[in-house]
Amino acid sequence: MTEKLQTLMAGRWRDATGPAYATEYPHDSSTVATLHAATAADVDEAVQVAEAARKKANWAGLKRHERAAILHRIAGGIRSRAEELAQLQRLDNGKPINETRALVASAAGTFQFFAAACETWEETLTPARGDYFTMSVNEPLGVVGAITPWNSPIASEAQKLAPALAAGCAVVFKPAEITPRMAIELARIAQEAGVPDGILSVLPGKGSVVGDALVRHPLVKRIAFTGGTNVGLGIQRLAAEKLMPTSLELGGKSPTIVCADADLDHAVKGVLFGIFSSSGESCIAGSRAFVHASVYDEFKRRLLDSVKALRVGDPSSERTQMGPLVNMGHRSTVEGFVALGLQEGGELLTGGARPQGAMYDKGSYYLPTVFEGLPNSARLCQEEVFGPVLALLPWTDEADLVAQCNDSVFGLASGIWTRDYKAAWRIGRALETGTVWVNTYKLFSVSTPFGGVKQSGTGREKGRLGILEYTAQKSFYWGLNDAPLPWAD
Repeated sequence: MTEKLQTLMAGRWRDATGPAYATEYPHDSSTVATLHAATAADVDEAVQVAEAARKKANWAGLKRHERAAILHRIAGGIRSRAEELAQLQRLDNGKPINETRALVASAAGTFQFFAAACETWEETLTPARGDYFTMSVNEPLGVVGAITPWNSPIASEAQKLAPALAAGCAVVFKPAEITPRMAIELARIAQEAGVPDGILSVLPGKGSVVGDALVRHPLVKRIAFTGGTNVGLGIQRLAAEKLMPTSLELGGKSPTIVCADADLDHAVKGVLFGIFSSSGESCIAGSRAFVHASVYDEFKRRLLDSVKALRVGDPSSERTQMGPLVNMGHRSTVEGFVALGLQEGGELLTGGARPQGAMYDKGSYYLPTVFEGLPNSARLCQEEVFGPVLALLPWTDEADLVAQCNDSVFGLASGIWTRDYKAAWRIGRALETGTVWVNTYKLFSVSTPFGGVKQSGTGREKGRLGILEYTAQKSFYWGLNDAPLPWAD
C-alpha cells in the first residue's frame, strides 16, 4: 500500500508546494510513498522561520545540559522505533535489513555521543600575556543547511543534525530526493523529544532546486554536505561568494593494500566487505585492491571463491549480503563503467552482469564484479563507480605502491593488511587519505573524526570537537590593570 507523506516544514506538518512524486522500492520497483517536492519559496520560508525560532528563549536561552537532555531523548526515540525505522530505510533504498538495523543503531549512538559532548563542553581560558586574562567561547552559527545522500540516510543525517543541535543551531534538511523518509521520521522524533517548532525543517526534492536555494540563502550560515564530488565543488563555489564555511564529505576511490605477510583469510574477507557490502554504494568502498605479487594468485583464488558465494537477493531476508542498487538508472551507470573497463583492456574475472531469476526481474540488481589487468591509470581505477566493482592490481615495490595509491584525485579512505606494524605505520602515514584502516575495514566510531582530503572533501564530522564545526569562536579580554591605558599619557 502506497503511503502519502507530509514533511515538517517551517514549524508545521504539511505538503511542500512543489509537484508530487513517488519513491520506489529497489527490490521490485513498487511505489512505496508519494509526497510533494519543495520549492525555492519553501526554502525561504523554512529558513526565515528557523532564524526567528533559534533566537527564542526556548532555544537560544537553553543551558547546554538542557539541550543535551533533548538529544538524549532523540536517541531514546530512535531506539524505541529501531525495527520500524530499519524496515522503512530498507524500503527507501534497498539496503539489506541487517545493514539498516546497524545504521539505525549508529544514528541513536550519534545523538547519545553529542548529548554527552554538549553537556561536558567547556570554554577555554587562554594563557594571559599581560595585565589581563583571556578566554575563548564558541557561539552557534545560526541556521545550518544539511544536504544528505541516498546511500545511508539516517546515519548521515544524524551526523549533521546531532552536533548542529548540540551547538544551538537551527537546521534545514535537504535529504536525497529518492530517499526522504529517514529525515522525515527523524524530524518527527526530534519534535517529540522537545526540539522547538521551526528549529528543524525537512525539504525533500531536487538538489538543483532545494539544494541550490539553501546554499544561496543569505541567512544560511553553514552547509554540511555528503554526496558527489561535482555537486560538492559547486557548493564550494557558491559558498565562497558568501564566505560561508562548509563541510563536504565527497567521493572516493579507496585503495586497499594486501602485503606479502598478510593473513589472507582476514584480508580476503576484509576486501570483500570493503567493496561489496552496501552493494558498493559507499564513498569509502575499497574499490582498488593492491595485492603483493607473491600472494596475488592465492589471494585472487580465495577472493573469487568468496565473491561467487555471496548471497545477492531480497533485502528483507537476514541472509542477504548484497541487495539491489538504488534504482535502474544507477544500475545503468554501473553497467557503463563495466563496459568501459572491458574497452580499456581489463579482464572480467566474475560478475559484470545482472543476476538471473524471477526474484531479480523487477529490481535493480547487479552481480559483484571483479576486474584484473587494468593499470592504475585506467578510468575504472580512477573514477568513482559507486557500485560493486573491484579492480585487482599487483604490486612489488613499496614506493611505487604508495605512488599508485596516491595517484588519484580522491583521498577519503584506505586499508592495509599486514602483520608488520612498522610497515603499516610507514605506509599508512604516506597515504593521502583521511582514514587508514589496518587489518580491518569500514569500521566507524562517532568519537573519531571522519573526512577526506583532495577532492574527497573538506572539514570533519564526528569526534568530540565536531560541535565546533557549527560554531563561531569569540575571544574575550578582561583587563586587570588599575591604571588607565597609557597611550594618551
